[in-house]
Amino acid sequence: MNGSIHFYDYHPPVADIKAEVLGGLSKRPKQIPPKYFYDQRGSQLFDAITELPEYYPTRTELNILEANGEQIAEFLGDDCLLMELGSGSSRKIRVLLDALRPAAYVPLDISRDHLLSSAKALAKDYPHLDVHAACTDYSTEFELPELPGQLRRAAFFPGSSIGNFEPAEACALMRRVGAHLGQDGRLLIGVDLKKDNAILHAAYNDAQRLTAAFNLNLLQRINRELGGDFDLERFEHRAFFNEQAGRVEMHLLSRGPQQVMVAGSPIAFAAGESLHTENSYKYDIAEFQALAASSGFVAERVWTDDQQLFSVHCLRWAPRLN
Repeated sequence: MNGSIHFYDYHPPVADIKAEVLGGLSKRPKQIPPKYFYDQRGSQLFDAITELPEYYPTRTELNILEANGEQIAEFLGDDCLLMELGSGSSRKIRVLLDALRPAAYVPLDISRDHLLSSAKALAKDYPHLDVHAACTDYSTEFELPELPGQLRRAAFFPGSSIGNFEPAEACALMRRVGAHLGQDGRLLIGVDLKKDNAILHAAYNDAQRLTAAFNLNLLQRINRELGGDFDLERFEHRAFFNEQAGRVEMHLLSRGPQQVMVAGSPIAFAAGESLHTENSYKYDIAEFQALAASSGFVAERVWTDDQQLFSVHCLRWAPRLN
């Protein structure tokens, strides 16, 4: 017997993607939001990155969840409605599903094929689980399907994906999540901690160059979906820690002067010009708890690994207290 699965497609139309990509390419410096990494190929590449020896965040967060599952369940509550922002490979959510046994699971992801595949697998493996999968862009105001109204709500936002947002944008996102949770709803969120620059450099510049392929796949997606003619050989991956800003930055650098076409529009690149594709902010615990407080959340508990590489926070939505 399989669990029940419901699929809701709120994926942004191609016209919206076109407008956002062209808008980003017209900025100075050029930039495209990292959410567009995650087509089917990009999602597969990222899953492979999480297995790399250099890439510590995924295994470290997973270890934290496995070591503290019972405590986490006490904070989030059994038989809750559990949302997940960015369903990914589902390894982490399985730890929570085993510990919590929620009444309903609501994965949210912008990658339709990846989301549907993982939702089907979870419904098969957890026959008691009511799965409501929503393909949506949670980086903006996002829709949720009609859900059971009496269940206590919790949300899981793993992978330090909150670090992809500028601090003001991160606050806005957390407020949107809080509004969907309701008073005293819980948010379990993974946050990458500040650490030695050498560890960060290795994580984003792996020896197998999978991160470079992941970065360049963004251009391939634009070629496929928006009629682009990017030559991937004429761009190179660059990632580094910007200490002043407190973030890892990923860029694609033009190897020479060139012009590309995207959706019928010419885009000029100078030699060495950057297309900024991702930020990944790193926080210490006090910094992130201050950010959470400014978003309307109260910090209840934080778990870390022995090496202080990564943190998992339990936050309670209580905007009237902030």
